[in-house]
Amino acid sequence: MTISPTTDQTGQTGLLARPQPVGVFPLPAGYLLVPDGHDDVRDRLVAGRLPDAWPAELRFYELALGGDPDEAAAVLDGDDLVARANRLVLAPTLDDATRLAADAADAGDAALCAHVATISFALGLRANPPDPASTDGEFAAMAGAAQATLALEQGRTADAIELLEAAAQAAHPVSVPLAGQLMGQLANAQLDERGAQRAAVTFQAAIDAMAGTDLAVSRAELHVAAGAMFQEMSEAAPRVMQQAIDHYLQALALVRRADAPETWAIANANLGLAYLMMPMQEASDLLRTGVAVQSMRDALSYFTPETHPDRWSSTQLNLANALVYMPSKHQAENIAEAVDLYEAVLEHRPRDRDPAGRARVLANQGNALAHLGVFDQAKARLHEARSLFEELGEDEAVRSVRGVLDEVAKQESIVRQDRVEP
Repeated sequence: MTISPTTDQTGQTGLLARPQPVGVFPLPAGYLLVPDGHDDVRDRLVAGRLPDAWPAELRFYELALGGDPDEAAAVLDGDDLVARANRLVLAPTLDDATRLAADAADAGDAALCAHVATISFALGLRANPPDPASTDGEFAAMAGAAQATLALEQGRTADAIELLEAAAQAAHPVSVPLAGQLMGQLANAQLDERGAQRAAVTFQAAIDAMAGTDLAVSRAELHVAAGAMFQEMSEAAPRVMQQAIDHYLQALALVRRADAPETWAIANANLGLAYLMMPMQEASDLLRTGVAVQSMRDALSYFTPETHPDRWSSTQLNLANALVYMPSKHQAENIAEAVDLYEAVLEHRPRDRDPAGRARVLANQGNALAHLGVFDQAKARLHEARSLFEELGEDEAVRSVRGVLDEVAKQESIVRQDRVEP
């Protein structure tokens, strides 16, 4: 697999040992170059696998993979063009980017020129990405991906899809995992164009391309994205909900909270909701509710109102709704917990910011309070919810709340009769 020195499609001889593992691993490591003399490690990284042991000269790469770019920059030695490109990734400055671009051009290395231009664009040091046609292989793929990023920022989704398709094709002969990463981006772009069927095929191709690699977090992220897609599709085609669940379970088999806390939490939250959305057809299906509750509790151990307000709020509400209706010997305790969960959401959902959302929470909380027999508080919440729905013109919601209020009135009447009977 090692080709050093290289001759690219422009006919120029390059300074870089090729292929390079650019784009394979998460940033910032995904932009780093492996200097010549470490062919075995470089080939493993290109294939998406970590070396059994890191050479001392590649300590900077190991630290960057571990999420410590400052320490990686501190241990990075050398002042050749490759070392300078790596230093630009780890400690970027406009002056360094400008000088490096000029020196790479003087050296006549088209791949290195494209790489410096790509990372300069990604780091905000350059307005436009390079032309993918200026180089080949993995560097053409990365330039194409950068072009696609710009297209998406400009709202040109169709152009981005074409660019990502070409980038994945350029990457595939060189690095199948890089092609998989690009196909994952392509699938998300296809979803933006409402192409769920195309995206489903692309997501699976991306997942397959990264099979057998050490890219566990990237693979889990793809499974979560594919699961969310199938979960949304299930509104029109309920049978595909099982595919969503399968993707979430595969994601959770790949990562733990310590590895990728946000991906882990999203997978748990989505899995919990997916289980709740599936129809209950037999008694054993009720066990899913318990699994759903635990999954959402796990997600809420990471999501907070401060760090993830929207995800926290939606997961908190889903958990509360599940507790209200979950069959249990401790149903009263579960409903009481749900009331507290609703209250926490209300504290972070003021009337002036999200009146419709607040109304829905109030309606659910009022219903839960009614189940507990706390009728005065239940009516107060339900009346507030009805008032908000009336202001918003949501007639169906108004009728639903009135129905709950009527039921509360009936229950109050029954309680009063029980009290006066001899």
